Parts: sequence; structure tokens; C-alpha cells
Amino acid sequence: MDPITCRKIEWRGPFSWPDYEKENGLPALPLEKGVYLQAFEYSGGYLIYAAGLTRRYFHTRFKEHTRSYLNGEYNILDVPSATSGIRKEHWHGWEYARNNRDEFEELRSALTPKINYQLCNFRIFVANLGAEPRIHERIESSIMNVLYTQLPPVAELPDRGMFLSKRKPTEQAIILENSCHSILWGLPRHLEI
Repeated sequence: MDPITCRKIEWRGPFSWPDYEKENGLPALPLEKGVYLQAFEYSGGYLIYAAGLTRRYFHTRFKEHTRSYLNGEYNILDVPSATSGIRKEHWHGWEYARNNRDEFEELRSALTPKINYQLCNFRIFVANLGAEPRIHERIESSIMNVLYTQLPPVAELPDRGMFLSKRKPTEQAIILENSCHSILWGLPRHLEI
């Protein structure tokens, strides 16, 4: 097997969730594709809630996420708790949401302002690594898995049960050298993918 290679990744941001730029004063997402982090402000930096990837423009993917949030498909967090490093849910999405549509519809009017508040308070970081879908999948997986192994509050905030596509035994290991002008709590400087 080939020796381990190293690749640099620069996380840029924070950017706004689309359509909340006026409320939070952050710049719009760049017209790019790649890997992204959803985070909340926390202790002079940012606490990562989720890593993701998109083969479409960031703006397009986040519009899809917005629809899923507004339909109750995703978890709705209490933002003041999240920015204090505590995971507290107003609504549990995913499988629970699929099995409890009626409950969400009854709560929709109360939950919609909380959803909008969460989206407005997300801080998005992005990295454009070119058109290498498999590398993007491995980065997403490695970031989420390293977050899960951290001490609280880093390990407390991220969702569990995501479909993650980690490195296969037949794939060459790559060391990512992460850099960012902001503090991204729990993201190590070097990460094997």
C-alpha cells in the first residue's frame, strides 16, 4: 500500500444559513460544492453540530435542509442550550418524526419559530476540495466519528445515527490538516480519513 498522504483543508466561515443573512448579519454561502459544518457559537469559537457534504451548490443543499426542518424531519434544538454546550430538543426528528406526523402537525405552529431561530443561529463553515465525492464522504464520516469520541460538550451536541461512509480497508489513508481562522471545538488539527 502507498504511504500515507497529507492534504490541507481550509474551513471558511462562518456563513449564514440561506435567507437569514439579514437577521444574523453573516455573509451568504459561496457558490461552491463540497463539505460543510453546521455549528453554534460557543465559548469564543464554534461547537460543531453536524458535518455534511453536497455535490450540488451549498445554497441548493441548504434549501433542501430548510424544507426538512420545516416539515419536522430533523431535530429541533433549544438554541440557548446549544450555545451553552447542552443538547436539549424541542422536537426529535428522523425515525420518530416519520412515525409521529400527527404530533408534529399539532405542534407545527409552536415549533416553526423555534426552527427559524435555530436556522438563523447556525454558523456554517465550508471547504471546497474539488470534485472528489469519495474524499468528501470520508471527511464527513471522520469528522462525525471524531466528534462522537470527544468529551462533553463536543460529543453531546451532534446527532447520532447518521449514514456515514468511512474509509474502506482497501483505500489509502489520508491525513487531513485542518485550518480555520475560527476555533472549531473538537476538530483536531490532524485527522485521518
